[in-house]
Amino acid sequence: QVQLVESGGGLVQPGGSLRLSCAASGRNTWTYHMAWFRQAPGKEREFVAVINWISGTYYAESVKGRFTIARDNAKNTVYLQMNSLKPEDTAVYYCAASADGIITTTLTDYAYWGQGTQVTVSS
Repeated sequence: QVQLVESGGGLVQPGGSLRLSCAASGRNTWTYHMAWFRQAPGKEREFVAVINWISGTYYAESVKGRFTIARDNAKNTVYLQMNSLKPEDTAVYYCAASADGIITTTLTDYAYWGQGTQVTVSS
């Protein structure tokens, strides 16, 4: 029903910036709340940021003040602007979407997932 495709990952030096994009396709995706999660090697997938269809946002404490989530409903796309990147931010970043209409940080509340994009922060 819904497909999500992430892009924009890559290698960046500490202190650098990247912008990730997630393109959504499917019915009524503009009303979904959309989130970013990340998973580092050997770690569980963790919440990063979420945005609802009227652009309300919530961030994990670890990224607050450095990352910004935004969406363009006309383009069915959500973005994650990542600034002041740290080696600890290295992970596969996943886009997720839910039709429930309620902001949540719980992984299992998201029914739709992208394939992930690798972000590596290293000197």
